[in-house]
Amino acid sequence: MATKVENLDQYLATLDEVRAAAVQRVIDAIVAEYPAATIKMAWNVPQLQIDGEYVFGVSAAKNHLTLASWNPANLPAFADRLTDYVVNKGTFQVPLDWEPDRALLHDFIADRLAQLAATT
Repeated sequence: MATKVENLDQYLATLDEVRAAAVQRVIDAIVAEYPAATIKMAWNVPQLQIDGEYVFGVSAAKNHLTLASWNPANLPAFADRLTDYVVNKGTFQVPLDWEPDRALLHDFIADRLAQLAATT
């Protein structure tokens, strides 16, 4: 994706139907739980913000989604819930057919919000 995208619709338009639907499912799951979440395009991929702070990111690769919790330190705390996924230094990967684990997404974002609250 060489061209800068300005919004989620433009980003999704760069993806095939399967990857676009996978990204949309994750975003929909987060926004359903956190209605105050807004989408900001950063690094040419969708990032979710609450009160102007990054709380979660999602991007589509060829065969998976990469999810970013914006608090890499919390990945070890969630290790027992991530055993089915590829875990990297600050992200984890889920398959394109993943049905979002709403509880997991909620807990990642709640952890990030707690981290932000502790630093203000």
